[in-house]
Amino acid sequence: MQFLKSFYIHNTFFRYIAILAACFILSYWMPWLYPISWVLTLILVGLFLFDVYLLYTSKGIEATRTLPQKLSNSDFNPVSIEFKSNYPFRSFISLIDELPVQFQKRDFEHKTSLIKGEKRSFEYTVRPVDRGEYVFGNMNIYVSSPLKIIKRRYVFQKDQMVPVYPSIIQMQQYDFLAISNKLTLFGLKKIRRIGHTQEFEQIKEYVSGDDIRTINWKATAKRNQLMVNQFQDEKSQPIYSIIDTGRVMKMPFNELKLLDYAINSTLAFSNVALKRNDKTGMVAFSKNIETHLPAVQKLTHLNAILEKLYNINTEFTDSDFGLLYAHIKRKINHRSLLLLYTNFEHISSLKRQLPFLLAIAKKHVLVVIFFENTELEELIALDAEDLQSMYHKTVAEKFSLEKRLMQKELQQYGIQTILTKPENLTINTINKYLEIKARGLL
Repeated sequence: MQFLKSFYIHNTFFRYIAILAACFILSYWMPWLYPISWVLTLILVGLFLFDVYLLYTSKGIEATRTLPQKLSNSDFNPVSIEFKSNYPFRSFISLIDELPVQFQKRDFEHKTSLIKGEKRSFEYTVRPVDRGEYVFGNMNIYVSSPLKIIKRRYVFQKDQMVPVYPSIIQMQQYDFLAISNKLTLFGLKKIRRIGHTQEFEQIKEYVSGDDIRTINWKATAKRNQLMVNQFQDEKSQPIYSIIDTGRVMKMPFNELKLLDYAINSTLAFSNVALKRNDKTGMVAFSKNIETHLPAVQKLTHLNAILEKLYNINTEFTDSDFGLLYAHIKRKINHRSLLLLYTNFEHISSLKRQLPFLLAIAKKHVLVVIFFENTELEELIALDAEDLQSMYHKTVAEKFSLEKRLMQKELQQYGIQTILTKPENLTINTINKYLEIKARGLL
């Protein structure tokens, strides 16, 4: 039974059969070809049996598939495969890896050849767009000899499960950029500090651009050159990422839901805030408060945030901002920076929630983050060629204008806002955090 499961006919064998069939047909008009056809048939049977012997006398292929412990959502994750041939001849290999059903890819194949004892590896990438469990099925390797009459199938590492977490790669990218001091290359701004709400750090020599109000005259007199006081941001300030999991966050852009953009941004931003010695926490809500993690200043707290983000799902319900206000009033007692990830498509939907947002902003620094509809921007950029396309373009411009009006209305009430394209969410969120810290608003 095991033999039958691993036994396959090579495509080349059918070409040999076609040649023999043609010989037998032609022998009807050329009788001398008939005995030659039978000789060729016997030779093919002999080669067939010899090929079976070559491939089945030993376990000639070893292979392993190496997966990350966790896949990173929305990123290209590497999967590496290594194999080795123990056959005493050059073997021809066709590798078919059974990818998780979520990828909907059924034509994955890699072909190569190996000589005796040769080891080889190759790498491919997968890009998940949903969190959850992904199961890699069989890794099938079909081996044929130089005769290419039959193929033997080897099966390795059946049903490997890998969880897909929020974008760990993106988090590590911004972490690395912060260390390497190259944030401006990726759109992160260096913002000068304003005011004197920071903690004193040291006295240093004056350089062009320093605030002259920070000149230390005593130190200047002693050193006979201008010296200034240098301050650093206040540390250990509580910062919460609040994620709306209602139906408005179900909208997809570039195969990724708005909720997943918000989750990826929360993870990367929380890592940056923790590295800057602030306390970070998170809240997820829709009709109910689904998750609440108090703000904690520990790098290990990032693991707790990661696990909570992994289990967040979108609800097909309208979110209760009144419940959110009551929860914040009861659970978050100290003045905090609240980053609210949500979305408003109509100005009327904003006006319904505005009283609750204003009530939250009275005690905390509230930043409302919502999204530009990039598909509308693409529609606006197109030339209107007929009446219908002109109508569609006008409606798209109306919705785009409403987004900007919503942003201005929130700013008029003193609420900080971020109106961003989904793909720029993380950069714009970190920029806003740096701006608020630099201006001493918290």
